[in-house]
Amino acid sequence: MEQRKISPTAGLLLLAALTALRLPAADKLDLERITPVPAGEPIPVMDFFRPRILQDPAVNPSGTHIAAVIAAGEDHTSLMVYDLKTKVMETAGTRGDSDVNSVFWLNDDRLAYQITVQKLGGFILAGAKVGALQNSYPILQNINGAMIAVPPKDRLHPLFSIGRGSVMTGQYGEVMAVNAGIETGKFMDLSGQGALLDSKTLDDAAEDNVRHVSKRYPTLETPGGFDLQYYADREGQLEFGTTSTNGVLALYRLVGDKWEKCPIDLEETKVIGSGDNPGEIVVLGPREDGKPRPLEVLEAATGKVVEVLWQDKAYDADAWLYRDPVSRLIVGAVYDRTGPYVVWFSDAYRNLQKLADGLFPGQIVRIIGNDEAGKMVLISSFSDRQPPIYSWIDLQSRQAGLIKNSSPWIDPKRMRPMSSFKFKTRDGRSLDAFVTMPAGASKQNPPPLVVLPRNSQWWRDSWGYNAEVQFLASRGYAVLQPNYRGPACSSGMFPTEDEWAFRKMHEDVTDATKMLVGSGLVDPKRVAIMGTDFGGFLALSGAAYEPGLYRCVVAISAPSDWARLISDYKYNKFNSAYYSRMVLKLGDPDQDQAKWDAIAPLRHADQIRAAVFYATGEYDDPMTIKGLKELGSVVERNHIPVESLSFVNEAVGVRHLRNQVELYSHIEDFLAKNMAP
Repeated sequence: MEQRKISPTAGLLLLAALTALRLPAADKLDLERITPVPAGEPIPVMDFFRPRILQDPAVNPSGTHIAAVIAAGEDHTSLMVYDLKTKVMETAGTRGDSDVNSVFWLNDDRLAYQITVQKLGGFILAGAKVGALQNSYPILQNINGAMIAVPPKDRLHPLFSIGRGSVMTGQYGEVMAVNAGIETGKFMDLSGQGALLDSKTLDDAAEDNVRHVSKRYPTLETPGGFDLQYYADREGQLEFGTTSTNGVLALYRLVGDKWEKCPIDLEETKVIGSGDNPGEIVVLGPREDGKPRPLEVLEAATGKVVEVLWQDKAYDADAWLYRDPVSRLIVGAVYDRTGPYVVWFSDAYRNLQKLADGLFPGQIVRIIGNDEAGKMVLISSFSDRQPPIYSWIDLQSRQAGLIKNSSPWIDPKRMRPMSSFKFKTRDGRSLDAFVTMPAGASKQNPPPLVVLPRNSQWWRDSWGYNAEVQFLASRGYAVLQPNYRGPACSSGMFPTEDEWAFRKMHEDVTDATKMLVGSGLVDPKRVAIMGTDFGGFLALSGAAYEPGLYRCVVAISAPSDWARLISDYKYNKFNSAYYSRMVLKLGDPDQDQAKWDAIAPLRHADQIRAAVFYATGEYDDPMTIKGLKELGSVVERNHIPVESLSFVNEAVGVRHLRNQVELYSHIEDFLAKNMAP
């Protein structure tokens, strides 16, 4: 990247300013250093996991300012706004253990950003005005109130709901918050005081605070069930909602002031977003004869297919939609094949992609935003060895300029290339797997292997930079990332029930591992398996059900007995849709014991012959923590090494930098001890 000839940009001046924002380095964490360590030195654990200097830049509608999330201090992120003309940068920080994790423009000088607390998923939605970021005000805080929305006004992009009890940001500032926890039809005090407000109070509120919050929608009533997710039309007005009742999903459309149920089977289709026209919904289409699932536009009221937006020849088109900032029409879809892939439905954007690809050869280039005048485009470029680099393209001069390398301490020359291969499942299907080999590996010198199944059945691995993979490769391990069947992994070729076939997912991981071991590229006597959350469950399954295959298992916040876990969720079934959904898909934990035994590594812990290391967080589910402790005790009784760590202020993985450094340093030592030749 540094060899490219690109024009100078004011963004280059961010380096010194961003560096100045960082707090003094704490013991053993040299955060002042933003360059790679010398080639002859080991890469510190910290360098793989420290917060990126800059993330997710967004340009305002007129193209005069760029906002972004930036690193601040040892372990946190803040908001930055940069004036491209004056080269003046503003910042807004957070208090305590909290982080800015997304930002979007509402209009040219007003923006909103999301703050998470303790990296655990709690949120505050804050607003700010250019020139006065330090006077940021809460828009939504600890949402327990009624549905709210911000209609378009003075070019203000609307806010709308995407989730129950949580806020997620969509492109161009589309956010909504819903929680039917208190009296319907009233607004929550947006100052964060928790009071209920009527319309007149809102109308009289200060312009920069809540003046624009003036739209009320009828609540999507779900007696005995839950409202899950909401979608606005292309103009930002609420149009669709999904619910779960006794685990069964349903789609509703808002018609006037009433919600009407749509005849669309959400077990066979997945909602992606609203269409370009009223009443249309974009979905990942149903399975058909084992073919890849298409991206379709449906007429929501009838379920009739209006248009097939895209049909891939080999992969499900499980896409994220890109809308033009002016017309707000769908112009592209981004999804994963073997690697990240984009398809454009507009000649203008196809030509823009060609221009961007030509300016950044050898990289995956993604258009992440553009101004309304069509003069400036923001892009990210990355590879399997290069974390994202953010740049701008001037469409008039057809030149590119650097905004920021997100991780300048990573030297791409020292990272290892990732390759892919296909493996056959036991039912004759073909899935992708990725392998990263350490330096010096060969058939004459086969390295030890770490199998790294992905942490969720809801997404797939694809080609690109992965910090965990590169950390392990830097320590001399080959790393295998096998995709397994599930909702996000070529689900069109498998029956619907396989989305919850946990034992078959374990078998997919096993088959990919045995194929790589059989190739002679890795040492068959030194194989470990490692994962977090669902990936940790698959790691424990591998150790329990394939006792001769693995020397070590690393499980982080990993379920070990699904029947016990689901039974525990029963006590929260009136507050969460999770319990009824799991019972619908997996069955009653009190019945069919053989089925539950097959997805409970804890019940087969006496078969484990691999050394075990597990880690838990303070806020992990109590059944997860208890199950890992019990599994460890059984393994220890068989005189097999067991080690463990627990962390405060963590849940479902480890996210604080100091804890990550401690965790992965311990994993490094554990593997070295138990994978020795």
